[in-house]
Amino acid sequence: MSATAIAAPSQTKRKVSSDDALKLWREYKATGDLQVRNRLVMTYAPLVKYIVFKKVRELPARCEVEDFISCGLEALIASIDRYDPEKGATLEQYAWTRIHGAVLDELRRQDWAPRSLRRWERDIARAREQFTGVHGRRPTREELAASLSVTVDELRRREDDISVSDVTSLNTLVISDEETTVERLDTISCGDERLDPEHAAATSQAKDRFRDAFAHLPRREREVAVLLYVKNLTLREIGDILGVSESRVCQIHSQLKKTLKRQLAADATLFAAVG
Repeated sequence: MSATAIAAPSQTKRKVSSDDALKLWREYKATGDLQVRNRLVMTYAPLVKYIVFKKVRELPARCEVEDFISCGLEALIASIDRYDPEKGATLEQYAWTRIHGAVLDELRRQDWAPRSLRRWERDIARAREQFTGVHGRRPTREELAASLSVTVDELRRREDDISVSDVTSLNTLVISDEETTVERLDTISCGDERLDPEHAAATSQAKDRFRDAFAHLPRREREVAVLLYVKNLTLREIGDILGVSESRVCQIHSQLKKTLKRQLAADATLFAAVG
C-alpha cells in the first residue's frame, strides 16, 4: 500500500439525517450551486473511505488505496448527480450502492486473474488455516490436497497459477511444504537491464516522452501531480493547499490521468518495453 495511505475513518460526531441530506440535494438540483453539491460530497466522503477500508485486505499488493478512494469519490459525485428520490432509496443508500460497485469494478479491473483462480486462492488459504488451527502445524501438500479433495498435482498447478498471477514484494517468502526463510528475491537470476544499451535508450526515450506530455498539462493538473506523487500528500491535504475541495482534487487527478493516457497512447509499446 502507499506510504501515504489515509488512516481508517472514525465515526463522525453527528450523522446527517436523510431529510437534511434530501433538502441539500433538492437545493443543489434547484440552483445547480456546486458549493451545495460539495457540501453533500464532504458529508458522504467518510462513506467512501469506510467502504474502501472494508476492502483493504482484498487489495493486491500492487494497488494503491488512494486510487480506490479517488474512484469512490468519483462514484459519489456521480450518484449525487443521478440520484432520484422518487425511486424510494435515500441518498446515502443510493450512494453506498454506487460507491461499493465502483470500488469492486476497480478491484476487478486491476486484477487480471480470473475469478475462479481467486476462489481457489481463498479456498486454499482457508483450508491451510483450518488445518493449522486443528493440528497446530502447517499441513504438508499431501494433507492440504486431501482437505481440498484434489490431487497433489492439481494443487501444485493451482498454486503455480496463483503465484504467477500475483505481483508481490520480492521480500516475501517462497511457498513450500516446509517453513522457509528463502525470499523470492534470492530465487531470481541477475539480469540488470540497465546494462543493455537498447533498453537504456528506450528508457531514456520513454522519460523524454513522459516529460513532454507532462509539460503540456494545465498548471493545476501539474501541481496536483507533484503534490500527490512527489510530495506524497493526501487528496485532502492537497485540497487544503490549493484551496479547493477534496472532490475537486479527485476530479483534477482523474483528468490528468486521462490526459496523459491519451497523449501517450501511441507510445504504449515503448512504455511496456521499459516497464
